[in-house]
Amino acid sequence: MALCTKQVKRDWFILRSLVSKDFKLKYRRSMLGVLWSVLNPLLMMIVLTAVFSTVFRFNIENFPLYLILGQTLFTFMSDATSSAMSSIIDSAPLIKKIRINKALFPLEKVSFALVNFMVSLIAVVAVMLFFKVVPTVNILWLPFLLLTIFLFSLGVGLLLAALSVFFRDVMHLWSVLLTAWTYATPLFYPVEILPEWAVPIMNANPMYYYVSFFREIALYGSAPTLEQIAICLFCGVGALIVGFAVFKKQEKKFILYV
Repeated sequence: MALCTKQVKRDWFILRSLVSKDFKLKYRRSMLGVLWSVLNPLLMMIVLTAVFSTVFRFNIENFPLYLILGQTLFTFMSDATSSAMSSIIDSAPLIKKIRINKALFPLEKVSFALVNFMVSLIAVVAVMLFFKVVPTVNILWLPFLLLTIFLFSLGVGLLLAALSVFFRDVMHLWSVLLTAWTYATPLFYPVEILPEWAVPIMNANPMYYYVSFFREIALYGSAPTLEQIAICLFCGVGALIVGFAVFKKQEKKFILYV
């Protein structure tokens, strides 16, 4: 029991140190530093709002808020999985030198992406204030949303991290899939414009449920449905189980391929 507690404390210390290191590296030599985590979603929202509200003329109430909610949440998943995917390969020198829990590397990348997302929520709050959207008690569902999408991103990240060690083409393929996934998720268009044949594809898209969940509690002030709660939880736990199982099965071989 004492040995297990000691290992947990050691892993927690390593995890905190890695997150702190990534945070410092990301904003090193930047005049605005962490403010970019707020400015980036705001600037992207302004650009996309100008395009989709004037060119495509989607009639969505509070469209900038609709947009930034989907954009920030999808960006979290995208950044978390992409960085976790290369975490084992990037940490090869350390893995070859010391005995360490290899799952810490993808976990750290997803945790760092979560920290960035939490900072970017300042931009979301600013847009809510601008449009005078007052949050209701249903915003208390936010921790549940963050937990489930964290588990989902970690599970996908662990799976990608294991696969990329043996097949480096996974890195290039994932960037293409993320681009397709972005357009397959209603981030900047209403679901109603989708043709009938695309509805089953949308229903099979986990990010559709996470984004819809976020908009329900933050934009519309409604409680999520039992279906949304169940699907978000199922996707999160399911992805983690699959990703962790594959990762643990292959991790002993990593040192031979990194």
